[in-house]
Amino acid sequence: MPRDDSLPRDGQRILELAARSMFDLFANASEGMLLVDRDGRVVWINDQYKRFLPALGFERVEDFVGHPVAEVVQNTQMDRVIRSGKPILIDLLSNRAGTFVVSRIPLRDESGQVLGALGIVLFDHPETTLQPLIQKFAHLQRDLDDARRELATQRRTKYTLASFVGTSPAAVEVKRQARRAALSSSPVLLLGETGTGKELLAQAIHAASPRAAGPLVSINIAAVPDTLLEAEFFGVAPGAFTGADRKGREGKFKLADGGTLFLDEIGDMPPSLQPKLLRALQEGEIEPLGSNKLVPFDARVVAATSRDLAALVREGRFREDLYYRLNVLPIRVPALRERRADIGALVEVLGEDMALRNGTPPPEVGPEAIALLMAQAWRGNIRELRNVLEQAAMRSDSHRIEVRHLEEVLRDAGVERIAPAAAATLPPRRAGASADRLRPLSEQVAEVERAAIHAAMSASGGNKVAAARLLGISRAKLYERLGDKPSV
Repeated sequence: MPRDDSLPRDGQRILELAARSMFDLFANASEGMLLVDRDGRVVWINDQYKRFLPALGFERVEDFVGHPVAEVVQNTQMDRVIRSGKPILIDLLSNRAGTFVVSRIPLRDESGQVLGALGIVLFDHPETTLQPLIQKFAHLQRDLDDARRELATQRRTKYTLASFVGTSPAAVEVKRQARRAALSSSPVLLLGETGTGKELLAQAIHAASPRAAGPLVSINIAAVPDTLLEAEFFGVAPGAFTGADRKGREGKFKLADGGTLFLDEIGDMPPSLQPKLLRALQEGEIEPLGSNKLVPFDARVVAATSRDLAALVREGRFREDLYYRLNVLPIRVPALRERRADIGALVEVLGEDMALRNGTPPPEVGPEAIALLMAQAWRGNIRELRNVLEQAAMRSDSHRIEVRHLEEVLRDAGVERIAPAAAATLPPRRAGASADRLRPLSEQVAEVERAAIHAAMSASGGNKVAAARLLGISRAKLYERLGDKPSV
């Protein structure tokens, strides 16, 4: 052992005796010891260690001693200790001889140079001797695995492109653009009024992209105070400020590594943070708050806003270069009033969702009620439609939503009710009405039916699926009445 010149002679002698005593103690009390030189060759093993040789594949001590330790002991870390000069005080070693709790200690000469290493087998049956400790760590590992699975579940997308309900031309076009955007890695900008389904589309784009197995991380910029946004985006370095976590905290950009980052309400981004966001998007790296190190990330960005970004650029409230960086693949999500033909299908899907949440049967919405819903302006779009349906269902004593329930909700909300478009639901009166009623009943029923189908087709914009729902008949029955054959 190296001398300690600061100690008196007696003190140095005591230190040497202590070292020798500790060596003798480990040599006799441990399950085995071996020494290797600076070249990593085994130079000595004690008697206890010899009992492991047959299991390691050696019949004689000479076949083991004198050989490189990496060749005779599988999974050893003795070479690493010699190279680094740092001990490994407690470790688990598994090889053909079994599983052991071991210590590895570098040995130095008087000048401090590493001249070898000492390996000590502390326990040869850790599954019994260290059972309480191993069991505790097993429980901690299970808890960690459960937490990781839960986090992965929370970050899994709930929606796909099939979740964007509608067969109107506007809805079909949005889904076509979203499907095309999913195949690209460029930023996507979703534009549209509040409540149109922009977040749903963001999730659907992620689910259809090559990054679907990665995380989807969302942040609503309008919901986070300006003073906290930088930390939310880029993370916080350990001890960056008073009260900061000593371990630091990862930001949304890093959490989205390998997946998609959804920036909702990007139009509310404060001007002071816009240059940093632009740099992150351009360079693919971020600088955590309180750090001077750049951290790379790999996340595809999908942004959304209900505001007119182009107007904000003209007013100087949104950086033009950031706008162009985000506006690579713009998708305009149409307002509900631009796809009224989808309202019947949306009512059906929203009703089923309400039923699942409340544990009740889905509400029944008749053709007249659907026609009233189709006539409204829907300033809040699908979110407003859901709210009206939920309130109407609460006012109904049955599972059926009538026109009067909807009218009450619209009136109480201060919304000006818009009457359904006038449609000929009955044939025009002709001269000699009394004589007209004497025609065969089948002719009169057929005439009323044709008028009803014509009104439903007009109200649905020619969409046969929606028209069938308005009429309360199956699509096949509507095709039969129209004399068409459904396309397969």
